[in-house]
Amino acid sequence: MITSTANSRIRELVKIKKSAKMRAERDVFLVEGPKMFREIPKGKLAEAYVSESFLNSASGRELLKETQINAEAVSDSVFEYLSDTRSPQGILAVVSQFHYSAKDLMGTQTPALLLVLENLQDPGNLGTIIRTAEAAGVTGIILSRGSADLTNPKVTRSTMGSIFRVPFIYTDDLETEILALKKENVRIFAAHLQGSVEAYSEIYTGPTAFLIGNESRGLSENTAKLADQAIRIPMHGQVESLNAAVASSILLYEACRQRLS
Repeated sequence: MITSTANSRIRELVKIKKSAKMRAERDVFLVEGPKMFREIPKGKLAEAYVSESFLNSASGRELLKETQINAEAVSDSVFEYLSDTRSPQGILAVVSQFHYSAKDLMGTQTPALLLVLENLQDPGNLGTIIRTAEAAGVTGIILSRGSADLTNPKVTRSTMGSIFRVPFIYTDDLETEILALKKENVRIFAAHLQGSVEAYSEIYTGPTAFLIGNESRGLSENTAKLADQAIRIPMHGQVESLNAAVASSILLYEACRQRLS
């Protein structure tokens, strides 16, 4: 059992937790909790750590027996040091990162439904978007390099496991990726406050991508111009705009509704 925060492996885990650069170099990220642990895809689990109290609990023993994983035990104080939450759940996993191609984002059985995110920077927002995207049937997500890191513990926690199942890529050239989608006959819709038509008036049953911009600035002018159509979500009162995750959810579920009709 590891009982010291000075342990070399514990120090490295903390660096992985805190540093996107370290996660990229090691090609891993961290997830916490029994739910996330159970959903890790086969072959992606690199290491597992459990707190002493979790190891000695009935639920902890049951989980380890169920998954047949040999986890490294650490003292409760060391696990609290490792944890990214105020109430540690007793189990932490090191997971190999996912690597997708642009082709992977198109799906295989239904018309593509994609999100293109420009400089989404709030980890909680991004995690919520990923979770909603899975629920609404999104086939893939493209993120500009200025967006939050999907392997950030706050993002992965907010996805509630969807990070394991929704294909995504980061790009240094968002324009090139959008133009490539157009060549694949994907219709591009920009969520924009000055959209010329209401979102509910368009048809999203064919290959579709929604462009979602930064939380405070929205889409850049150059990116918005690449869209086939700028759309707006109707709003009452004096509300100027919607949270990026909320706007994404509204658009995705309209597409989902149309595809299920």
